[in-house]
Amino acid sequence: MEIVYRAAVLYMFLFLLMRVLGKRELGQLSAFELVLLLAMGDLVQQGVTQEDYSVTGAMLAIGTFGVLILLGSFVSFRFPRTRKVLEGIPVVVVQDGRMRHDVMRLERLTDSELREALREQGIEDLGKVRVGLLEADGKFSFITADEHQPAPDKPAK
Repeated sequence: MEIVYRAAVLYMFLFLLMRVLGKRELGQLSAFELVLLLAMGDLVQQGVTQEDYSVTGAMLAIGTFGVLILLGSFVSFRFPRTRKVLEGIPVVVVQDGRMRHDVMRLERLTDSELREALREQGIEDLGKVRVGLLEADGKFSFITADEHQPAPDKPAK
């Protein structure tokens, strides 16, 4: 039972740590950060199972993580107000063709990272972007000025 408690505590710690670290997807990690992530996995395993190298111990630890993930998903689905805390929220990093440096600073996002995301989506001119979002999962979404959307009160044909 101690493995279950340790797994639950480390799950909560990792959840809080990932929320503090910010919105970065795996594709944005440097080689060093990837190595640290792998080392962190090994450290978590050691902290959860201690000297228990049994299959049962591993199954208990993984099962506890799985149940906690499922619980978080259920709570997020059942209680929409918890989504901000559990999943995060998108933030506006570009508005009307201008970078929002105050928001970018909070998200630890550089001008070059934002411009790279624009290029990846085939956007050459920042001035064409009406709204640019850094989504909760770390990906970027851009709405350009030349994208025509139907008015909310009229259905699309």
